[in-house]
Amino acid sequence: MDLYPLYNSLRIAGISTAIVLIIGVAAAYYTAKLPGFLKGFLDCIFTLPLVLPPTVVGYMLLRLLGPRRLFGEFFLEHFGIKLTMNWYSAIFATTVVIFPLMYRTARGAFQAYDNNLTLAGKTLGLSRPYIFFKVIMPCCRQGIIAGTVLAFARALGEYGATSMIAGYTPGRTATISTTVYQLWRTDNDALAFRWVLINLAISAVVLLAINIFEERNRKSKISANK
Repeated sequence: MDLYPLYNSLRIAGISTAIVLIIGVAAAYYTAKLPGFLKGFLDCIFTLPLVLPPTVVGYMLLRLLGPRRLFGEFFLEHFGIKLTMNWYSAIFATTVVIFPLMYRTARGAFQAYDNNLTLAGKTLGLSRPYIFFKVIMPCCRQGIIAGTVLAFARALGEYGATSMIAGYTPGRTATISTTVYQLWRTDNDALAFRWVLINLAISAVVLLAINIFEERNRKSKISANK
């Protein structure tokens, strides 16, 4: 049994999750400070990939990153890098697809944050970076961690956009989801079912980790309030 699809899926999911952790938290933090209309507009834009079919996301990425399109042609001519039909092409797809999950959970955490803590930090002369990393982030870590784990799990099972922009090449671009589809197409149900079980096992572990973390966090809050 070739384990490349597992390795490639974990690699893609890990990189794309790290990307959306940074840009998702930043987008949620700064969007929360904006006026109502602009805040609602950006919220709609950032959340749009969540409701779009993954194949539509894949099509839009092809229109941008294809070898004869704006960004794809630029990178191909100047750097010799083809942005589609490579293993890293799936990173673009998964990043776009999972971004709304990270953004919305982080936004919810920042909205629930007590801004009086920030004001208290400013009166003590603390710098903005210090307040953000030492006060705001620890208070919002539960939502951010939950969003990170959910984004990773979603990236691991992404198929629609990934199949369009990265395709399926054994040993090069194959992921768990694209491998399951190809095995089903070739009537190899036994091996396809094995990959389904692997994906289910990983997803179950991820969700179990979220539940354990939330339970520990709930108990720690109860202990702190006593």
